[in-house]
Amino acid sequence: MIAHTPPFMDNKLTSRRSSAPHTSMFLRMLMRAAVLRRGRAASALLAMVVAAAVATAMLTLYVDVQAKLRKEFRNYGANVVVIAKDGRTLPPDSQRTVQTALSGRGLAVPFAYIVARTAQGQPIVVAGTDLEEARKLNSWWSVTSWPGATHDALVGIRAMPVVSSDGKAFDLSFNQRSIHLIPSASLKTGSAEDSRIYLSLSDFEAWTGVQPSAIEIRAPGSPQQINALVAKLTDDLPAAEVRAVRQIVEGEARVLGKTRSTLLASAVLIILTAALCVLSTLSGWVLDRRRDFAIMKALGASERMIAGFFAAEAALLGAVGAIFGFVIGVGVAIWIGRINFHAAVLPRLSVLPTVVLGSVGVALMSAALPIFLLRRVQPAMILKGE
Repeated sequence: MIAHTPPFMDNKLTSRRSSAPHTSMFLRMLMRAAVLRRGRAASALLAMVVAAAVATAMLTLYVDVQAKLRKEFRNYGANVVVIAKDGRTLPPDSQRTVQTALSGRGLAVPFAYIVARTAQGQPIVVAGTDLEEARKLNSWWSVTSWPGATHDALVGIRAMPVVSSDGKAFDLSFNQRSIHLIPSASLKTGSAEDSRIYLSLSDFEAWTGVQPSAIEIRAPGSPQQINALVAKLTDDLPAAEVRAVRQIVEGEARVLGKTRSTLLASAVLIILTAALCVLSTLSGWVLDRRRDFAIMKALGASERMIAGFFAAEAALLGAVGAIFGFVIGVGVAIWIGRINFHAAVLPRLSVLPTVVLGSVGVALMSAALPIFLLRRVQPAMILKGE
């Protein structure tokens, strides 16, 4: 008994067998073109690798630089300040109100200020605060060591000669009440803090009975988000004046904008340079292979087929260059992150599709002029040697 294959199965097998040699031949032609003209292929591939590496590094930093720069700016202290009006103290629930507005995304440190007197009757500004939180808020302060015990004081370098030139314990008085303090650490900022003495808020309130009159806030977010926080706190705390520290907020916005613009401009410039290099290389590639294309036309290949073949070469070149460039670009981004931000820049795989598509797009655009030149190839004239 002889089994018969249905006609539609014969058609499928025939189509698969007929397409297989074409695919194999197409791949072999691509490989042969790259092998026989290694110099031009390497030149074009190098240009694509450089462009893809720069694009990867710039895009990775572009995505990461905003968070990194904002983190750096946060090291310079508060970007929002809440101050009691008319020299009064803040309402008792002000700290809780600020913490609620921050929703756990930031830092709020209370400060209370008085003018005390030394044993010699000289006036000195004394501040009470949460020293542990102040340490987090003002990590840029130059402090020998942060106080940790009761009655320990953090003394500014300009205040130190006034209260204790020999570094020994000293007394201060306020409203006929005295406190005995130990200068356990010194502070240097180059600003008004150098003329102050800082105590823990518990010691300060027990001595003076004065409540905080200011809250310094370090809030994350864009300038628009900072302004929204200021507006909310202004509504929630009518007895206080809320304002953004413009030097930090505006400086952050300015630096972010310029940095991102510089990254994008650098990436575009280098990519355009690489595109010109690829265009030059592919144009020379076409001129070198005029006889090959003339033979293909003489054997019956259509202009569309030849253009597709050349476009496939360019696309393959762009894809391979993108993959190598991505790996190199990630390494460059990590190096820049460590040098400039002293922090790791994580590889972002979300950048890879953009880099691959961009590289293939640049390669295809660079191949547009060479493809136009291919259409002008006349087999008879080329094969006759004209």
